[in-house]
Amino acid sequence: VKENNYRGHGDSVDQLCWHPSNPDLFVTASGDKTIRIWDVRTTKCIATVNTKGENINICWSPDGQTIAVGNKDDVVTFIDAKTHRSKAEEQFKFEVNEISWNNDNNMFFLTNGNGCINILRQVPLKPIQSINAHPSNCICIKFDPMGKYFATGSADALVSLWDVDELVCVRCFSRLDWPVRTLSFSHDGKMLASASEDHFIDIAEVETGEKLWEVQCESPTFTVAWHPKRPLLAFACDDKDGKYDSSREAGTVKLFGLP
Repeated sequence: VKENNYRGHGDSVDQLCWHPSNPDLFVTASGDKTIRIWDVRTTKCIATVNTKGENINICWSPDGQTIAVGNKDDVVTFIDAKTHRSKAEEQFKFEVNEISWNNDNNMFFLTNGNGCINILRQVPLKPIQSINAHPSNCICIKFDPMGKYFATGSADALVSLWDVDELVCVRCFSRLDWPVRTLSFSHDGKMLASASEDHFIDIAEVETGEKLWEVQCESPTFTVAWHPKRPLLAFACDDKDGKYDSSREAGTVKLFGLP
């Protein structure tokens, strides 16, 4: 595995998102009020887009044409991925957490601080629906690769699974004790990993809700991601203080499921 460093941002890089179909491109959101698009082949930044605020969440539309970025002031900006210009922006009156398109690319979803999932029709932005999903802050949202379900994680420590077409909650997963920070569906949509400040990652069977596995970690987990083609889970824990292993550099990505 080749390792490269991509330098250029002037502040913390809070999120990274790969292009949905081009394996050579990814985009990063930073607190330096820019987003940057990078090319893996040259390891260089091919575009820097200035935004209004400190960016914390970013996602690429499934058709690859639009990048949405949210900032600390709860403004979501839609950027044309080809011209690198802003197409639209929306100021929300509530805390915006995670943002995502549905797999069909025709609706835009976001989770908010009031425990709701907001659904908007895309450009011109038009609110379609707001779903009361959780009694407390709704933190993360992920769509399964099959397009059948999406899952949300909340500060109430619950993960709820939703039917995409009916927009109804079909089941809840309740094995975590801390706010759910991160979710990921396996490539076949059969498994759902969820993590929090609990010192384990829960891997559940989507159709039954049963626990398949518990991955032990020494510290809170802030991001989990399944491999796009095989049952292999990558995760990153909070080890920046070095209090868990002072001999190692912080910023470790770990893998679970290697043969």
